[in-house]
Amino acid sequence: MKVLLTGATGYIGKRILPVLVDMGHHVVCCVRDKNRFHPRKTFEGKIDIIEVDLTKEETLSRIPEDIECAYYLVHSMSTTKNFDALEKESAINFRNALDKTNAKQVIYLGGIVNSETLSKHLNSRKNVELELAKGKYALSTIRAGIIIGSGSASFEIIRDLVEKLPVMVAPKWLKTKCQPIGISDVIKVLTGVLNLKETFDQSYDIASDEVLTYKEMLLEFASVRGLKRYIWTVPVMTPKLSSYWLYFITSTSYKLAVSLVDSMKIEVVAHPNNLNELLHIKPLSYRESIKQAFKKIEQNEIVSSWKDATISGRSDFKISEHINVPEFGCFKDIRKRKVKNLNACIEKIWSIGGETGWYYANWLWKLRGYLDKLSGGVGLRRGRTNKTAIESGDALDFWRVLYADKTETRLLLYAEMKLPGEAWLEFKIEDNQLTQTATFRPKGLWGRIYWYSVLPLHGFIFRGMINHLVK
Repeated sequence: MKVLLTGATGYIGKRILPVLVDMGHHVVCCVRDKNRFHPRKTFEGKIDIIEVDLTKEETLSRIPEDIECAYYLVHSMSTTKNFDALEKESAINFRNALDKTNAKQVIYLGGIVNSETLSKHLNSRKNVELELAKGKYALSTIRAGIIIGSGSASFEIIRDLVEKLPVMVAPKWLKTKCQPIGISDVIKVLTGVLNLKETFDQSYDIASDEVLTYKEMLLEFASVRGLKRYIWTVPVMTPKLSSYWLYFITSTSYKLAVSLVDSMKIEVVAHPNNLNELLHIKPLSYRESIKQAFKKIEQNEIVSSWKDATISGRSDFKISEHINVPEFGCFKDIRKRKVKNLNACIEKIWSIGGETGWYYANWLWKLRGYLDKLSGGVGLRRGRTNKTAIESGDALDFWRVLYADKTETRLLLYAEMKLPGEAWLEFKIEDNQLTQTATFRPKGLWGRIYWYSVLPLHGFIFRGMINHLVK
């Protein structure tokens, strides 16, 4: 069967693609930027890749007419202030495009909505569902609450809070009830309803069997990790203060924190249905989902992470627009060293950032990350998805990977920190010589002042870093 997959580079999309291919389907992957999509070589001949921007109607003509089913996994998570209008527009454009194809089913992953007063985020999810339901095809709506899995935003935020704070004085929304579900069960459901006629024009809430408060989820997480944690809730934290609390303690962006806090005030409990019986699924418990997530982390097998999505950086980011490092009007710090051990040097470059750090003056990198957080930037807390592998499009602390080719021995990073200009950092080995280049294109007078003010620190940091890389 020919299946259309939107959001193929997203958290869910990356996980569902190999399952669909293993099931024998031919998958048409919709991506906004082909440079950020790196399918397995074994998928060759089993998938097609098309560049589609759902906000631009003209790009949707690339969707082939002979598709039979489609997945709608696109989600902005508040990348802009008017994200709800953009999500509605995207849904309408998608629906109109699908009506011109042979598609008989669309599977949509939304959020559980069981309250008359919804957050802006959940209300947008509901509106998308209503728009998609107007199509000529059958709509199968799957609604999930908190998704627990390695790399998921919910999992990483809970992990940050539990592992960093022995004592928490937390907002009162920690008493709100929710019903989490493991990522493996989400994938089972999404693939199970594919072309299943009993689910046509139906909607289902999916969750584990446990209803927990956010406080109970934090304490259970701590129990799995063998940590003793103390949590007190107070009524004085406003939504804005709560958002700042999440933003500074966890790896989430501020916009995502605002959206999450807005939603966390509302109970997210699944309505009973017969979908598990229909698909013969026994959902994992919350505790089992946590353990499964850590198995993936310990084995360095995180398939996808929310941090690699544009929502953790810039929503309008496209690799092709930044991959050519500019020359005119730029400041550069270029350093070259002979490489003594080629393989060791390459492995060091490919392990840079995250838990490994930046090899020299890490305290200064941490300070820069903290200052970036204070100014509303992403800071260093995104880390990296995989300890040894890097792909273009990945988040790497406060950088975005533009190009990564081990055989070519070239790694190019683009800065997503708050700067009065644009910055690139490149590592390239040729003829047993490592060239490390930091490029800064200033914006106005403040950009130039910034460059000269940090120039002494750059000399200290970049010299130390390249020396350690070739050691």
